[in-house]
Amino acid sequence: MVKYSTAQQPQGSDPLAISVVIPLFNEEQNVLPLYHALDSAMEDLGCTWETIFVDDGSTDGSYKILQQLHSRDHRVCVIQLRRNFGQTAAMVAGFDHARGDIIVVLDGDLQNDPKDISRLVDKLAEGYDVVSGWRANRKDGFWLRRLPSQIANWLISRTTGTHLHDYGCTLKAYRAEMIKELRLYGEMHRFIPALMGGNGARIAELPVNHRARRHGKSNYGMSRTVRVLLDLLTVKFSLSFFTKPLQIFGLIGLLSFLPGFLICSYLVIARIAANQLLADRPLFLLGILLTVVGIQFVSLGLLAEIQMRTYYESVNKSTYAIRGVLKSRSEQMGHDDYSGSGETIKNHRKEPRAITN
Repeated sequence: MVKYSTAQQPQGSDPLAISVVIPLFNEEQNVLPLYHALDSAMEDLGCTWETIFVDDGSTDGSYKILQQLHSRDHRVCVIQLRRNFGQTAAMVAGFDHARGDIIVVLDGDLQNDPKDISRLVDKLAEGYDVVSGWRANRKDGFWLRRLPSQIANWLISRTTGTHLHDYGCTLKAYRAEMIKELRLYGEMHRFIPALMGGNGARIAELPVNHRARRHGKSNYGMSRTVRVLLDLLTVKFSLSFFTKPLQIFGLIGLLSFLPGFLICSYLVIARIAANQLLADRPLFLLGILLTVVGIQFVSLGLLAEIQMRTYYESVNKSTYAIRGVLKSRSEQMGHDDYSGSGETIKNHRKEPRAITN
């Protein structure tokens, strides 16, 4: 269910500058303090804005409070998901309904400070596409929260090539045209900067304020570590081999096939030249196994190549991303009307010479 405010902007007014997306789950005690803090911070910016609360299947009174805010403030949009789909899906729902040129995301637990939004937006105006918050002075436990996060940030940075201190900080600012191009599944929200970086986005990072949770309890635990590692494999494959899967599957296949082929060749020569028995030699079985596995990986890479090309051509999707185009004058004016140095192209063509005997 989506509730839009009934008070719309008047016709002819400026378009929305900023959309603030806030996914939340069972944050009944935090909704009102967060709304008031956000309202105060955004008023200081002096631009048009909206707040999109995404209720990710809360079972407490969060949605009732959001309904009250919606009826009081025309800048509040409320999206209620049918069940708890997870933070990634909640963010995507907010992105899909955001109308601002800039989309800012922050948590609904009051640990992110809305006052930092102005700094992120100012940094974005310097020409960046993503500005990520960095909880330099994080107010969480060391062993269960900060240490695993530091290891994950190092691993993600090394694997994806997009180096950030804090991938887990929800407080980030995005240019709407770029974030809406992403298709996010599973729990890929923490990899958004890496995915956008692989698409050519300019990324910056700013230290932001981080506060201890005052109400409720965290919805995260150590179980997310395994999910992060699995998602990281998906991200690495998407960034490096999504448009060329044969290069990874083919390489693995060749590394398996060549040793297997050499082993089998050696044993065949030994059988013919020295009349050695092969049936009771484990090396013979290893050679066959490596050869078959190698052929299977190469075949898998070929099938993935066909599927990848079918996907891109069926949806008419490009394998590149354009930041901007400086068109030629002939393209801007039309080929028939283009002239150089005041003369048309036709006038520059030489007349054919007459053939004389």
